[in-house]
Amino acid sequence: MTTDTKTNPDKVEKHGFQAEVSRLLHMMVHSVYSEREIFLRELISNASDACDKLRYESLTNPDLIKDDTEFKITISLDKEKNTLTLSDNGIGMNHDDLMSHLGTIARSGTSAFMESMAKNSKDDDKKAINMIGQFGVGFYSVFMVSDKVEVISRKAGETESWSWTSDGLGEYSLAPANKKTRGTDIVIHIKEDAAEFLDDYRIRSIIKAYSNHIAIPITLIFTQEDEEKSEKINEATALWIRSKSDITEDEYKEFYHHVSHAMDDPWLTIHYRAEGVIEYSVLMYVPSQPPMDLFDPARKTRTKLYVKRVFITDDCEDLIPSYLRFMRGIVDSEDLPLNISREMLQNNPVMNKIRTAVTKKILAELEKKAKEDPDSYAAFWKSFGAVLKEGIYEDFSRRDELLKLARFETTGVEGLQSLDDYISRMKEGQENIYYITGDNIKVAKRSPQLEGFKAKGIEVLFLTDAVDDFWLQMVPSYGDKKFKSVTRGTADLDEKADDADKKEKDDKKKTPAMEALIGVLKTNLEGAVKDVRLSHRLTDSAVCLVADEGDMDIHLQRILQQHQQLDQSTLRVLEINADHALIKTIAEAAMKDGSIDALKDASSLLLDQARIMEGELPEDPVAFAGRLSKMMTSGLK
Repeated sequence: MTTDTKTNPDKVEKHGFQAEVSRLLHMMVHSVYSEREIFLRELISNASDACDKLRYESLTNPDLIKDDTEFKITISLDKEKNTLTLSDNGIGMNHDDLMSHLGTIARSGTSAFMESMAKNSKDDDKKAINMIGQFGVGFYSVFMVSDKVEVISRKAGETESWSWTSDGLGEYSLAPANKKTRGTDIVIHIKEDAAEFLDDYRIRSIIKAYSNHIAIPITLIFTQEDEEKSEKINEATALWIRSKSDITEDEYKEFYHHVSHAMDDPWLTIHYRAEGVIEYSVLMYVPSQPPMDLFDPARKTRTKLYVKRVFITDDCEDLIPSYLRFMRGIVDSEDLPLNISREMLQNNPVMNKIRTAVTKKILAELEKKAKEDPDSYAAFWKSFGAVLKEGIYEDFSRRDELLKLARFETTGVEGLQSLDDYISRMKEGQENIYYITGDNIKVAKRSPQLEGFKAKGIEVLFLTDAVDDFWLQMVPSYGDKKFKSVTRGTADLDEKADDADKKEKDDKKKTPAMEALIGVLKTNLEGAVKDVRLSHRLTDSAVCLVADEGDMDIHLQRILQQHQQLDQSTLRVLEINADHALIKTIAEAAMKDGSIDALKDASSLLLDQARIMEGELPEDPVAFAGRLSKMMTSGLK
């Protein structure tokens, strides 16, 4: 296949790659050589997407395809010129599209990808290559087998065509071309050590293995015994309309790679057809690795919507809820009109019914998987649990289902536990599900507020995802058990004890010295704490801070302040451990005359100590250092 790309040198534009692209290309060419055949899978997948997009655009603008209504992908091999040319008659690209799609990393564009790529390329070549699709950079894999690539494209509905050329070493050129038809031709100049990709048998086997599911015919053109031959390679039927019994596991995997543009294998495959009042087909996957845009603020879902096998959009907010945005795959409706616009999809009754049913099915399959293979489900939860928990906050109608799916680390046993697991181990008479929130599990485990609960053998949940602080505000209980923070209110660790027993224990701690210390601390820390009281939760630490009953939890307040969503702080309660040696010593000093002034520094240091254990800085670090130095000097004399 030949394409006229002769241009006037004066009209050739030279551009440098985005910095991340240059580094990526260098890594691919010099470090990553395993599974080089994936370049063809990526290019075929891109060509298929281009045809899908044009098919959709032609629904409202039929003139775009009036000269060529049959979509196709062609691969031409030329051993004499050492080129492999992949052509499609899809939507094509203009000057700006070529710069945008091929001059930058389309979906990531960040150094985070490069850091991950560099790390994995050192450890394991296969891991590194598997990262390509996660960041939307599959096109660049072509430079693993090529020392020069020419992309000649003409956008449907436009008269101009353009040529993009690069050797993958840091820059590319753009120039006007002379392409007579719409679509894109990618001319790959094959390296010497990649000559296998000019062999028709090798290309045929790659297409059969990776792209047989593509619903657009793929034709291979090659020369055999001095005669040019043309052969259709793939089945070119939509995989999702075939019977499950006729589809192999490998075919399911390769379709996942196609729709997700990812290189990992799916963790769960959901394939079914709904028949009745509304008919639609579903083929969806849960990835085994988190997509790189999982926590993108836009929270877009990536499930493709088809109508009667015609691609409509991959950006449909109403297809599945955003807390299932890790799902990849397609939904194909038989009832929506082919000419439906993206705007018309919003609040469409058919779409609403599909969304409800598909969401219910996904959650049911997750629950089934959790029961059948708890260890595998735990791995899923570690990857996607933080996203799924957004639904507890947002989706009132499915809150109970999502709470059953939720898993948590606890102080009780190793590994992730369900709420039902926790309740089954609750002590007799325990009425609350205790939890602690924090920035991460390590910090939460060191919290002094846990000490009394551990001593009593009362299990506490660790909630360390940012969303936990928010869904807890919406969910007061699970079944008949209330959620209760160990960092808020009084710690009622003697739930089974009668009032007389509790009063006796309290009286033993409320010595005159402790009463005097509480009075000194309240005076010296006025305006800095809400109250000072004896602690029932501390066993090892001297002090801790807690939120008063009804006040905002400490961790939630910190998150809101960090995001400038809260102007004023609520004062905390300082709890002191009457059994701690330091508190006893200071309490004795509080009995002496002039103790308020004498214990000003000690009072401030106790508060700063409590703040530090909460992961906060002292309110005045310089003053804190001065007080600490002063007390250390006095103690060493």
